Amino acid sequence: MTDRVPASGTVHWVGAGLSTGSGLAGLCRTAGRVLLWHRTEDRAAEALAGLGLTGRAEPRALTAPAALAAALEPGDVVVSMLPAPEHAGLLAVCVRAGAHFACSSYVSPELLAHAEKARAAGVVVLTEAGLDPGIDHLFAHSLIGRARARVGEHTPASYRLTSYCGGVPAVPNDFRYRFSWAPLGVLNALRSPARYLEDGVETTAGRPWEATRPLVLDGETFEAYPNRDSIPFVAQYGLPAAWTPRTLVRGTLRLDGWLKAWEPVFEELRTGDDERIAALARQLAAAHPTTDADRDRVVLSVSLEVDTGEGRPWTGAYLLDLTGDEESAMARCVSRPLALGVRHILDGSLRAGLHRAAQTPQRADRWLAELAGEGLEFTLTLGQ
Repeated sequence: MTDRVPASGTVHWVGAGLSTGSGLAGLCRTAGRVLLWHRTEDRAAEALAGLGLTGRAEPRALTAPAALAAALEPGDVVVSMLPAPEHAGLLAVCVRAGAHFACSSYVSPELLAHAEKARAAGVVVLTEAGLDPGIDHLFAHSLIGRARARVGEHTPASYRLTSYCGGVPAVPNDFRYRFSWAPLGVLNALRSPARYLEDGVETTAGRPWEATRPLVLDGETFEAYPNRDSIPFVAQYGLPAAWTPRTLVRGTLRLDGWLKAWEPVFEELRTGDDERIAALARQLAAAHPTTDADRDRVVLSVSLEVDTGEGRPWTGAYLLDLTGDEESAMARCVSRPLALGVRHILDGSLRAGLHRAAQTPQRADRWLAELAGEGLEFTLTLGQ
């Protein structure tokens, strides 16, 4: 097995979209050198100026993957803020250069295909280290670790684990939403079936919004629906084999009234083809623009109930509820945990190979303590 390539101290942050925020500023304080790659050098310089980072990071033009490849040295860290389909190509460049890689997106089959080559080359591959996925993983691992310590690894029990996250407008509007990422991505996510466990039964929602139900958090009613495939998280979260899953749902959170407000959109999703849905995405972006005066809000709720059948169940829940200011809540919640992960690549505490945020309760608690120390606020509520 190849040893891990020592970190050089140089970070290449690739892309400066909506989720680039104070995490980049934090890296400018801790990394030896930071380069921001954007479509042109002028655009990169403008992005740095907007973040108050002029002179603290170097603007670069990402004219082609070869431009980045030529600048990489062994042990550099590449942070991909590009669309998810472009991650695998960047990772391939990193493996050839002996550079480490980080992103906030889910592990794709294409990324997974490069993971073993990366491990053999001594390269760290950090994924799912943003908000959702990212902080949600930290909350889940922390809760599972606390429940395991209280209930016992080998004690027969049943459990209910739910994880819901959403970016919503801080001031509700008639549409009950503001686009915090590409509208086409939002629509296509709604077109993708969701698989989850509910009351011990594996369920698939072909149209996830049709499984929407109310969810009350801290006295406020939201609407929540499942997304993607929740079933693999039984294994990914390392839940004890002696515990039987009753409910396991990972999903999306929306403001109360969203289901009704979006009914015209759902009608299009039921019948439209790819071309029509792409056109709808453009129409929605034009009809519901986000202005500099708008403030966004991020709400993330992860809860766990473990019942041994011998009394009151053990319960625990994390709640993050942040409103944007000069920096959007979404940028703060994506960029800060991602930057924290990069710092752990730089300090050598992550081994070579694939990582999904912090994958043990102990490391999750450490990351959460560090994020809290940097001003990212959330609450933990424990029952029995």
